[in-house]
Amino acid sequence: MHIVKKQNSDLIITVPKEWDGLTIEDVLKKEWHLSKKTIHLIRMDKLVAINGKNVRFSERLQKGQKFIIHNVLQYEDYGYEPYPVDFNVLYEDDFLLVVNKPAGIATHPNKQEDIQTLANGIAYYLQEKGERCKVHHVHRLDKDTSGAILFTKSSFVGAILDHQLTERKIKRTYTAIVHGKLKKKRAIIRAKIGRDRHHPTRRRVSPTGQDAITHYEVIAFDAKKNVSQIRCELKTGRTHQIRVHLAHIGHPLVGDTLYGGKPIFYRQALHGQFLTFIHPFTLEKIKIEAPFIDNFPTLC
Repeated sequence: MHIVKKQNSDLIITVPKEWDGLTIEDVLKKEWHLSKKTIHLIRMDKLVAINGKNVRFSERLQKGQKFIIHNVLQYEDYGYEPYPVDFNVLYEDDFLLVVNKPAGIATHPNKQEDIQTLANGIAYYLQEKGERCKVHHVHRLDKDTSGAILFTKSSFVGAILDHQLTERKIKRTYTAIVHGKLKKKRAIIRAKIGRDRHHPTRRRVSPTGQDAITHYEVIAFDAKKNVSQIRCELKTGRTHQIRVHLAHIGHPLVGDTLYGGKPIFYRQALHGQFLTFIHPFTLEKIKIEAPFIDNFPTLC
């Protein structure tokens, strides 16, 4: 891991060996996949320097140099009204944080009057610390799903991690309890998901929906209760994807009454347990495990 720091609104990176020989443009375009607009503004405002000297985008980086981008981590409005919400921070640095979302709160507001959400809680948390920065969720969890969610502290960092998510470079692994015994220990569910026109919030498998891929592995089975514990990995991120896919193959989530589950747990038995991604600046592989918050009905 190499040295990275935020100094006021500047990003300062000690060039790692992985970037040795790359041009500045290579890093902005091919490593971070910044938008054309962002790259144009950085170029026009001459925001890039190496070892304190402004340079052209064609300049090649050398391991150990100080690569500086000025004013990309400037103070921004939180984007959400700060409001105290209970959650645990699992990882945090100057650029991002991962939190363990409790069940029963939304990831972000769906209406202007919604303020008791996780995003509002993070705005409050940062305000209490004296950090003034944009709260940006990279992905989300359903209101009644618990687990790890990745947030960034600026639009700049958010854009980089949004691209990682789009390119499926952020790995999200869930633990779920489902009804019945699955025939295959491991399988891939490929079924397009679209809106259910007969229900305002429900989704369904539909040939005209969006591509959706879920991998699962059976961890344990309780014959007495006729429920299975499985681990799921998302390859796409459709609304209610795991819930819809498992109901589609005849094994709805325990507690998920919207999709046919029985209410033997007070909520849908789904928890985002693991989150893995590459830090865009340190290039470190970050692997987070979110512990169960409530009495999640694990079988092992």
